[in-house]
Amino acid sequence: MLILETIDLNGIESLYALANELNLNYVLSSKVNIWKLRNNNPMRKSYINNKIKLEEFDALVKLTSEMSKYLYPYIRNILQSREDNSGNPIVWQDFKKRYLELLNERFNTKSMKVKKLLDPNTNDELLLKSILKLALCTSERGYKNLKNSLLNN
Repeated sequence: MLILETIDLNGIESLYALANELNLNYVLSSKVNIWKLRNNNPMRKSYINNKIKLEEFDALVKLTSEMSKYLYPYIRNILQSREDNSGNPIVWQDFKKRYLELLNERFNTKSMKVKKLLDPNTNDELLLKSILKLALCTSERGYKNLKNSLLNN
């Protein structure tokens, strides 16, 4: 979800509006609720150790998949910029810079996993894999593929 928030500057507002549009408000009832669910990630600074329910997990995966569809033109542009080093890599560089800023701001930078994400020798590949997953979850089976991918990691 951090990648989606990197792309969409309105982040939580857009996620909440889309959750309402998808009738997920029975699970994702408020912006605060979405924020709390995101904070189940132990790498975050504001980590909340709550057991996430299956319906909450499904709703977040559905929301991520649908938001990726909405942001696909931007995702495609970022990926094209990444591959087009001779042309205009500025979009990729701006995206990566904002992503790293959000990581530093919101995640526990003392964690080894976060340090790996921040490491310039490895973060390009990890970031590319993550954004490719989002690009691939825009298909008809995108929700199922993303869910399976997350459950198998």
